[in-house]
Amino acid sequence: MQKRTDPSPLGWGSRRGRAYLSAAPSRGLGPASATLSHQTPLGSSGLHASCLDLWREKNDQLVRQAKVAQDSRQFLRGQQLAQDVLEGFRGLLHSLQGLPAAVPVLPLELTVTCNFITMKASLAQGFTEDQAQDIQQSLERVLETQEQLGPRLECGLRGLWDSVLHYSSVLLEELLPALHHLAGLQAALWLSTDCLGDLTLLLQTLNGNQSEASEDLLPLLKTWSPPAEESDAPLTLQDAQGLRDVLLTASAYRQGLQELITGSLPKALSSLQEAASGLCPRPVLVQVYTVLGTCLRKMGNPQRALLYLVAALKGGSPWGPPLLEASRVYQQLGNTAAELESLELLVDALSVTHSPEAPQLLIEVELLLPQPNPASPLHCGTQSQAKYLLASRCLQIGRAEDAAEHYLDLLALLLDDSEPKFSPPPSRPGPCMPEVFLEAAAALIQAGRAQDALTVCEELLSRMSSLLPKMPQLWEDARKGTKESPHCLSWVSATYLLQGRAWVQLGAQKEAISEFSRCLELLFQATPKDKEQGPASSCEQGCMSDVALQQLRVAALISRGLQWVASDQDTKALQDFLLSVQMCPGNRDASFHLLQTLRRMDRRDEAIALWWSLEAQAKLPQENAAWSLPLYLETYLSWIRSPDRETLLEEFQTSLLEPCDL
Repeated sequence: MQKRTDPSPLGWGSRRGRAYLSAAPSRGLGPASATLSHQTPLGSSGLHASCLDLWREKNDQLVRQAKVAQDSRQFLRGQQLAQDVLEGFRGLLHSLQGLPAAVPVLPLELTVTCNFITMKASLAQGFTEDQAQDIQQSLERVLETQEQLGPRLECGLRGLWDSVLHYSSVLLEELLPALHHLAGLQAALWLSTDCLGDLTLLLQTLNGNQSEASEDLLPLLKTWSPPAEESDAPLTLQDAQGLRDVLLTASAYRQGLQELITGSLPKALSSLQEAASGLCPRPVLVQVYTVLGTCLRKMGNPQRALLYLVAALKGGSPWGPPLLEASRVYQQLGNTAAELESLELLVDALSVTHSPEAPQLLIEVELLLPQPNPASPLHCGTQSQAKYLLASRCLQIGRAEDAAEHYLDLLALLLDDSEPKFSPPPSRPGPCMPEVFLEAAAALIQAGRAQDALTVCEELLSRMSSLLPKMPQLWEDARKGTKESPHCLSWVSATYLLQGRAWVQLGAQKEAISEFSRCLELLFQATPKDKEQGPASSCEQGCMSDVALQQLRVAALISRGLQWVASDQDTKALQDFLLSVQMCPGNRDASFHLLQTLRRMDRRDEAIALWWSLEAQAKLPQENAAWSLPLYLETYLSWIRSPDRETLLEEFQTSLLEPCDL
């Protein structure tokens, strides 16, 4: 390298016939440059080359130290070593940027910048605005060497990249690998922040076909071929080719996940298989296989889905999402035992605290993936949410004893202060705490543990005791339409209902009738909102649907009516059954109990008229219900449904109708 007497891109100037290095001490120069910052005379370009060698040696030393930190088996020691390396790169970069930008120095400066950004992003487990500023400063330094900075500062990163890549043909060939490396980091930043339009344009420009290229990221990334680094180039933590492979896997995975969410299942399958075949670390491969399992299940291929889920679980400790997805696949296959076993393993897996692993000081696929949201197949929730799924499934399929035990475990877990606040499980709009209590009580009653159910109900009422005096005003607000019907009132009513059922199981008829009456008294204070209110009457979080309130009233009326029947008070039973039919004309359970009572009271004409009404309703096309009931209410309704109802109706037709020659 020859010394130049004119102002040089390297920042050389002349003073009294001697060359000096123009430095900016205020930029926080490192040790190597600090010795030259006091206008030390340089007698030859050889000393300048020696200075570059020192900086390069420092870069290579830091890269080697980073490898040591990455290989450290002690987490805390590895973290400390990594922080020391990060500070070392920061000081070295300040030293280099303390000089005016110069083309021969830029390859080393850009390499140090890339190593610094890689370290910072990996330690922070993601990209931040700081990395964008580091990239912008490096691009501005490149343009300074071409005297092309000026107004382009206002164009942002996209404009800076256009300008830099436009001049790349006249830059030193040694600079291109470092520029592509920096472009790879920019691509990673834009991918992680969903700036896909900017990323597409950058890749099109890198490939040299901006006007005609595809807008699909995967073909663009496959086409991008970063120039190979020279064998004597400064060491890097991760080269551009490695970044490209990471970007390709992350892009395929993100694209497949988005296509799965939007319902484009064949496209999602193709993208996810592309991701699985790429550079896929074990944790990411587990995620990809899990999402592939979800995709295949939704495509109606549960057996293939299981193959991927088994592969996801092999060779390591159980991981939540594939276990949750496996339970869904087994449910689709009707394999209840395997479904519940998967949920039990999920609860165990979420109870394990995983120790932190040594830092991976690279830009890895995980850093470029979105965080799972509740709609994602990779969201498996907390241990309490998994326990709820297990308990509720046992209750749904009639395994009452197991359901009762799981619900009691769940309540103990939720009432522990160390457990995060309970929220709906990921699979569906789920219950809040009071509904978990109600479901637990229902499970205990179904398991024949009425006394335990009463204890759970009393605990729930004690927790809502502060609301009881306010209930008349709350119902009045709901009736006037000024507020939604609050859930707490329905919860208290349902608690009374379940307590009544528990007393029935214990043979305490008087107490049972008292609880059913308390339930009805509270429920009849609420009037369903006018249908003219439209969407406002729909069930939102914090309110109970009018359909559910109606079913709750019917359940309480039938339950009390059955107790009147058991005590030979058919007149009172008739009143309750009549009211339940009037409130819900299409309810076959209410009509059946009314029919039985009319027949028992020998009110033949009314019984026949009701039977014909039931027959007419049965012939009408059945509309699919657009509503769902809380699980505790569904369970309760199954108790007041006669299992031989249809058989009894046929017997009624034979014994009552045929003699009348109808």
